[in-house]
Amino acid sequence: MNTQHSHDTQARTEEVAAAQYLTFQLAGEEYGVDILRVQEIKGWDRVTRIPQAPHYVLGVINLRGAVVPIVDLRKRFELAEVPFGPTTVVIVVKVRGARSERTVGMVVDAVCEVYNVDLAQLRPPPEVGSAVDTAFVKGLATVDDKMLILLDIDQLVNISILGDEPTERAA
Repeated sequence: MNTQHSHDTQARTEEVAAAQYLTFQLAGEEYGVDILRVQEIKGWDRVTRIPQAPHYVLGVINLRGAVVPIVDLRKRFELAEVPFGPTTVVIVVKVRGARSERTVGMVVDAVCEVYNVDLAQLRPPPEVGSAVDTAFVKGLATVDDKMLILLDIDQLVNISILGDEPTERAA
């Protein structure tokens, strides 16, 4: 028996059963996005405002020749506004839309950690009133005694920010 082949197959199965999430803070809660979608993390810098943009789109930045919209997730989730501080960062992510892939920046209070989340740990969001529309929540997971709110970044950006059709959710 080829032990290398069976080891590779087992490793791929384990990869499918778990995913890594970059977590960040907003108003004391910890949220996460799939780390494979994160392009970079930047310190806060000023943006160029765009007329008639939704109130949570702060404007755009030039990121190595690409015009990137910047979204304030506190405003998007209707959380209390606080002044940007030394830990405020922009997480630049790749988002899949119905027509193309886009790059978007999200302003968050602070970056926390990278967690391995076993997909068996993922729980659906509760059907109760929440500051976050559950259409944007992939699921909830408890890791190291913390409750993480894992975001479906494609749904969040495509539905509410860019006016694109939502992507098909992975089962």
